[in-house]
Amino acid sequence: METATQNIQPSCGFSERNVDMEFTGSSYNGEYYNGRMEGKGEYTFPTGTRYVGEMKDGVFHGNGVLYFPNGSKYEGTWENGLSKQGSYTFADGLRYQEKDWDFCNGNDRQFYSERCNGLKPAGESQLTDLDPPRVIPEGCYDCKDGFYNPKTRVITNYKHCFLRNADDEEHEWIMNTCRKSWDEVVGHRQEKRN
Repeated sequence: METATQNIQPSCGFSERNVDMEFTGSSYNGEYYNGRMEGKGEYTFPTGTRYVGEMKDGVFHGNGVLYFPNGSKYEGTWENGLSKQGSYTFADGLRYQEKDWDFCNGNDRQFYSERCNGLKPAGESQLTDLDPPRVIPEGCYDCKDGFYNPKTRVITNYKHCFLRNADDEEHEWIMNTCRKSWDEVVGHRQEKRN
């Protein structure tokens, strides 16, 4: 069910309005033609992801940008709701390249911000691309789009709003690969001698 919160007089079938889509949790603010999203507009998904661009017959069509809640974006050309070409830019400004990608491979393990700003002096290691790193709530993990609490198996965004429940596969991946709020001693420890 759509509820129009603003309606401008239509001209030749075109109108502009802000619509909340009650059943999907999405919203749209933009141009309409004959009751369908058409022209320029902004479509917001319940996850907070936003599409800003051209629409045709109710779907993404033409030039548009998907803005993700983590700060990354995908700029592309769309045809009947499908991306035909585009580019992805990470939240830190690194632009993904399909060919000749030399970032974070076996030869270079630097963070993108280290490539842009240079390495820190010896003894001042950088733990994440964000420097200083986020403070992780006690007992939780930073899983890059938010914090994960392994006791509740809930992932929240960095403002502590619910994102999703982790399934078994994601739980294992987070537990094995993500930064946690506590330090652990790993490796060899010398025994005390009397």
